[in-house]
Amino acid sequence: MGNVAVGIVEDEPIVRESLVTFFDDQHNLEVVCQVNSLEAFEQMYSDGSNSAPDVLLLDIGLPGMSGLEGIRVIKKITPDTDVIMLTTYEESETIFKALCAGACSYLSKRSSLSQILEAITVVSQGGSYMSPSIARKVVKYFSPSDHSKKELLTPRQQQIVSGLVEGLSYKMIADKYIISIETVRDHIKKIYKKLQINSKAELIRLSVDGDL
Repeated sequence: MGNVAVGIVEDEPIVRESLVTFFDDQHNLEVVCQVNSLEAFEQMYSDGSNSAPDVLLLDIGLPGMSGLEGIRVIKKITPDTDVIMLTTYEESETIFKALCAGACSYLSKRSSLSQILEAITVVSQGGSYMSPSIARKVVKYFSPSDHSKKELLTPRQQQIVSGLVEGLSYKMIADKYIISIETVRDHIKKIYKKLQINSKAELIRLSVDGDL
């Protein structure tokens, strides 16, 4: 394998500097981009004057445009760049959003530097890589025997379901989780849609039956 051009979009300086220091010690890697936002990445590559990275490590929780929003932007301005998500977000919904948007791999920030290096190596050779904890979520999601309706819901939506089952009002749920009533209503609409139900009674029944 020849030199792999690596890019990093990460807003935490300590994380970014740690990655750069580690990559600089690898004889077959070259860090060609290290920025703290997708806007900075876009500015750097939108005119085509700079050589794009072969592999890009991308965080999700960024200032400005989020990593999830930015995948399609990256694919538009540097279409040959393979995107590896490197993030603290490990919810199934977020993982699948990233993969559907065009990321080829997904890593937890709990991964060791050696695992990140392995991921870059695998991706640069045309493969895909997942952290073990992420891979387990993917396998579980597609396993009929283990699939649970609860997995369809985000942690916040699971909290709201618990509140409804406990008999809390929308306002009480909003106060409990410091969100607006409109946000609660929006989540409930999404919960009903994901679970393919139409009422609070059906939601409670699913919970009582152990399906949530």
